[in-house]
Amino acid sequence: MSLAVQIRQHGGPEELQIVDVIVGDPGPGQIRIRHHAIGLNFIDVYH
Repeated sequence: MSLAVQIRQHGGPEELQIVDVIVGDPGPGQIRIRHHAIGLNFIDVYH
């Protein structure tokens, strides 16, 4: 399982939810990339 941030309805930052998701195996022509850190800009929470 992996952690993901999901937004299920419109609203402010309080709508961001950290959830466990099942990540399937990559298909033909696909790869899996492991992230150790990401960046998030304030404007990204508007979309």
